[in-house]
Amino acid sequence: MIPITRLLLRRGERRARAAERRARQAERMAELGAMTGGLAHEIKNPLSTVGLNAQLLAEGIADSSLSSEDKQRLGRRLESLRREVDRLRDILTDFLEFAGRMKLDPQPADLVRMVDEVCDFFLPQCDQAGVLLRCQLPGESIQVSIDERLFKQALLNLMINAVQAMSRREAAAGEASDAEGHGRGGDIRPTARELMVRLLPREREVDVSVTDTGPGIEPERQDEIFRPYVSGRAGGTGLGLPIARRIVEEHGGTLSVASEVGKGSEFIIRLPR
Repeated sequence: MIPITRLLLRRGERRARAAERRARQAERMAELGAMTGGLAHEIKNPLSTVGLNAQLLAEGIADSSLSSEDKQRLGRRLESLRREVDRLRDILTDFLEFAGRMKLDPQPADLVRMVDEVCDFFLPQCDQAGVLLRCQLPGESIQVSIDERLFKQALLNLMINAVQAMSRREAAAGEASDAEGHGRGGDIRPTARELMVRLLPREREVDVSVTDTGPGIEPERQDEIFRPYVSGRAGGTGLGLPIARRIVEEHGGTLSVASEVGKGSEFIIRLPR
């Protein structure tokens, strides 16, 4: 029979080795994070140069003696190049924001005012997308300790995601209608596009709810959408929701989703008061 002292020593050794492995793994992950962040920065700088030169080249073509047909052909190619440069820049920006260390600067602030400002800022984009934006806020202020810039970004990410989801649903409905009715008499019609932002105070917490009339999310995908690089939009970075959740959790809150396929989704930010 093994003495208790020896047994405890072995157990302590196993724990020490396991802790050492975890420390090495954490150090390795930190090195990889620093390396990928530095690589992203190194890519972003020349990418800006490519975009600037594409713009200058477009201006040079417009002022050249080329025929109108050649100008249009080359202009289309340059416009495609600039779009891809912008897309890569957005991907790198999101990556750097997600991979970097998040530093909060929480200050006392009125949550009602902040949500109202985000809704007012986002209204033109909703109008352009044909989305009816509704904003339901209490009549009195709700004081929270929060990093205003980061919170607004998290809320804006949710609203952008909702509008994009509704756009995808309308496009899918239009394609189905054309396929079934050749554009005439199809049974599938685009759903009214509405985005509702509500602020719901509780005793110790406060909820900020973002509800859309998009296609909804299947139950098995509702955890998956908060993982990096999972996107339902072609060309999307898949970082908007993970960044939003990370910001909320850094504030000691939670971000959850309730969704029904075919009816829409509700994302709920719950913050401590």
